[in-house]
Amino acid sequence: MHQRMPWPEYFMKIAHLVAQRSTCLRRAVGAIAVMDKRVVATGYNGVPSKVPHCEEVGCIRETMSVPSGQRHELCRGLHAEQNVIIQAATHGLSLQGCDIYCTTQPCLICTKMLINVGAANIYYAEHYPDELAENMLAEAGVNHALLEGDFQS
Repeated sequence: MHQRMPWPEYFMKIAHLVAQRSTCLRRAVGAIAVMDKRVVATGYNGVPSKVPHCEEVGCIRETMSVPSGQRHELCRGLHAEQNVIIQAATHGLSLQGCDIYCTTQPCLICTKMLINVGAANIYYAEHYPDELAENMLAEAGVNHALLEGDFQS
């Protein structure tokens, strides 16, 4: 008998597929919002619409030697989680009570945004060293967990 893929694995594989649209030169990240086992919004990291991609103009963070996890404002791009929120808002969709699947654990800025949109659960495939973000999720009562597995195959 055929073994069906579990829902968490299915959604995390979709997030990894979405990450393939990333235009970031440093790290490709994908995120999706899921409500009642339905994908309601997707996002990947990259520059705003109608702005030249970093592939075309170069990476500000590389030029300035900004370490990963620091000075997020020094970037032309939006994070995948921010783009999920923007896509949902553009289409008039609430994310209250949704599950978020991210290829990488959200940074503090994205964590605060996901708390405020009412995300119920945040799952990620790769840890990101941001203790303040983890503490804030715990304080807000938002379940979050690292999902282990091979989601890119």
